[in-house]
This record gives sequence, C-alpha cells and structure tokens, in this order.
Amino acid sequence: MENTLHDNINSPETQSLLQRKDEEINQLKSDNLYLKQELDKLKRMLFGAKSERFISDIHPAQLILGLGIEPQSVSQAPKETISYQRKKPLEKTPAVHSRQPLPAHLPRQEVVLEPENKQEGAKKIGEEITEVLEYTPGQLFVKKYIRPKYAQPQEKGIIIADLPSLPIPKGNAGASLLSHIIVSKFVDHLPFYRQVQMFKRMYVNIAESTINDWFSAGCETLYPLYEELTKQIKQRNYLMADETPIPVLDKDKPGATHQGYYWSYYSPPDRLVCFDYQRGRGKDGPVNFLKDFKGKLQTDGYAAYSTFEGSRDITLLACLAHVRRKFDEALNNDNDRASYFLLKVQELYAIEGQCREESYLMEKRGELRQEKALPILEELESWLKANLIEVLPQSAIGKAIAYALRLWSRIKRYSNDGQCEIDNNLIENSIRPIALGRKNYMFAGSHDGARRAAMIYSFLGTCKINEVNPSDWLTDVLNRIQDHKANKLTDLLPQNWKAL
Repeated sequence: MENTLHDNINSPETQSLLQRKDEEINQLKSDNLYLKQELDKLKRMLFGAKSERFISDIHPAQLILGLGIEPQSVSQAPKETISYQRKKPLEKTPAVHSRQPLPAHLPRQEVVLEPENKQEGAKKIGEEITEVLEYTPGQLFVKKYIRPKYAQPQEKGIIIADLPSLPIPKGNAGASLLSHIIVSKFVDHLPFYRQVQMFKRMYVNIAESTINDWFSAGCETLYPLYEELTKQIKQRNYLMADETPIPVLDKDKPGATHQGYYWSYYSPPDRLVCFDYQRGRGKDGPVNFLKDFKGKLQTDGYAAYSTFEGSRDITLLACLAHVRRKFDEALNNDNDRASYFLLKVQELYAIEGQCREESYLMEKRGELRQEKALPILEELESWLKANLIEVLPQSAIGKAIAYALRLWSRIKRYSNDGQCEIDNNLIENSIRPIALGRKNYMFAGSHDGARRAAMIYSFLGTCKINEVNPSDWLTDVLNRIQDHKANKLTDLLPQNWKAL
C-alpha cells in the first residue's frame, strides 16, 4: 500500500500536477501582492496627502540592513556634508496689526458728510477719512466710428477716412471684448455658456453660437503669431515635453468623445511654452513636431519618447521627480529600500537648492553638479543594480527600481549641463490650467476647436511665465496684428511685447 502511494506521488502525472499547483499558488501570491498595491495606491489618492515631500523616520544606520549592499562596504563609504550659506533676512520690528491700505492707483469717489448740528461760524480743525472698497460690474460699451464723407471741389471725387483694422474683418466684436471672452474661458475657466449668462445680467443678449464664431475668427487672426511661436520654440536647444488628455466631441462618434492629447513643449531658459494638439498619444505627434529640433529633450518615461534615443540631433533627459514618485508609492511595500532612495534624492535636491539660493549661473551650477551630484547618482545606480535581483519584480519596490534603472542613463545627463533642470516640474506647472479647464468645460467641441484651444493655451501660458497681463497683451495684439509686418511678428510674442 505504501509502495503504491509512493509510486503515485513520484509518478510524472502527479509531479506535473504538483508543479502546476505551485505555479498557481505563486501566481495567486503575485496577484494578491498586486491588488494590495493597487488598494494602497487608491487609498493614497482618496485619503492621503497629495504632497510627495519625504520625511524619514528611519535612522541612517538602519538603511544598510537587507538592502543588497554589504554593511562593511557601506560603513566604509566616504561621506560628505552638503552645506551652503544663504543671506539671512533682516529682522523686522513686529508691525502693529492694522488694516491694509487700499491701493493708491484706484480712482476715488469722494463723499463729504457734514454733521447735522454744525453751528454757523464753526471752524474746521481736521477730518476723519474712511475708505471703503466698492465694485462696479464690468460694463459693455459701443465704440461708434463716424466717418464723414466729403465731396471734393472741382469734381475730384468723394473722400472718407479709412476704417481702422478690426480684429475680425467686417465683425462687430472689438479687441477688448474678444480678449475678455478668451481670458475668461482659458484663464478663469468660464465656459462660453456661463459668459452668456453674465452678459444677460448686463442686459445684453449674445448668443453662445455668436461667441463661438467670434472666438474662431479671432483665432484665425492670431494664427500667424502661433506659427511664429512654434518656429521660435523649435529653434531652442533645450526643451521639456509632456502630454495631457482632452476629451473631444467627434462627429464620427455620436454620443461619445474622442480622447485627444495636448503635447506641450517648454523652453525654461527662453520662457516659452507651446501646445500642439494631436488626435492620439502615439509617437507621430512629437516626431513630427520636433523633426527640425536639435538639442536636449527632457521627458518622463513614456515610451513614445524613446524613439529619440540614439538620435544624432536629440539627447534625451529624464525627470527625477517621476522616478522619486515611484519610490514614494513603494514606502508601504518596502520602507527601508524606498526610504534609502528618497534620502539620496533629497541630497540631490539640496544641491539644486544651493544653486538657487546662491543664484549660480549655468557654468557654476554645472561645476557643482559634477562635484557633488554625479557621485550620488553613480552611487544610486550601483545600489539600484544590486537591489534589483533582491526584490520581487511585480512588487511596488521592484517596479520602482526597474523603472529607475531603465531611465538612469537619461537621469544622469542633467548633471553634465547647468542649463538643464533636475526634473520636469516646470512643464507640469504649465499644463495645470488645462486640467482646471477640463473640470469646467469638460471637452472640446471639435478637433478644430481643440487646435484653437492649444494655440490660446500657448499664448496665455507664455504670458504667465513672463508675468505679462494676458488681457492687456491680447487686447493690444488683436488691435495691432492686422497691420503688423510679417517679418516682425516675433515682437508681438509675450516675452518681447511692449505696449504702445
């Protein structure tokens, strides 16, 4: 009986069955780990702090345990202290709490209140002044152009003054109104139908379709300037790139929306940003836009950008903030390893903080990175390689390490050039208005509408980066662009603009 049972256990069929069961158990364990990670990520999104700031509660000496590095080698590794000086602000005498004075540039409407019981012959010995801030809602007005006609003597014909160039030829919307409509939607995130309701409160009825037509015509007027902006940004030698989705109504999909994408390109040294609308997220978008670009391109780890790896004209850089985010998400999975990596990243950002505090120029920033940041980057690369084989590939820490190693050669490149940034956060800030806009107007009405919006976001984003008032800029440009020389269009871009 025992021999028979032994033979059954050792039979090929039984061994094959046991092997399949072991594989099923391992797969279930892997699935269970994955689901725990997804649940943890969902809880963080719903209930956790949005900040990725890392504060370690682990003593540095504990980090050597179980991290794939020999304790002896870690203890003998040379250490350095990163320190820098910064100007300490002068101590100010605590101010007495008082009401902030109202801005002096605002117009004043004086109201003199005389006492009721003032007797004849009373002498004025002073006055008490109380200022109250009031508000008058924005008002529409009509600019009426009157052009007298004159019959010239001696039958020399009739003369009349030329009508100034209007932002919309033969249209009845002025530059200031178009500017208000555009800025209200793309800066203040007020959809056109809400603006229609606001106009009604001013006792002016403007159809939403009319506003849409005005917007489309205004964009046609501005399009040559958009072409100039894209031309300028492609001539830069360092760009950041990112993409963000936008739902678009599609006539080919009644009742549904198409997922389009705004691809953004930002030049930090030149303070230029440009948005390019594409129907998809494939590599064709950036490949076509950047076909004439030569220089450094900094992106996240999205696979579409990998097509530029090995390009003769483009050098790829990656974003350390995206890598750091993966380890922040892995803290609950492997606190020791994730904390070790995040502490090292803090050292790298401390170096960047020193550069900002001391206002280092590009050359000095590059030298400091070579001296202090590059050794940390190389140390982390060795640590990542050593720990990759120590963790489960499907665990959060395993995915974080694999993601970091895949991009590490691109990450290190920022240390070679003081012009480049350590991460892509600047361009993520530039696409934030699009995310806010999506919550309000939810989708673009058509692919053409999405392209027009990309153009407006490009202009207004560049205004924001250069601290230019978008309403003033847009009103002035809409008034001037029709008569402006084509070879001087760059003068109208926000970073070069000077009001007349």
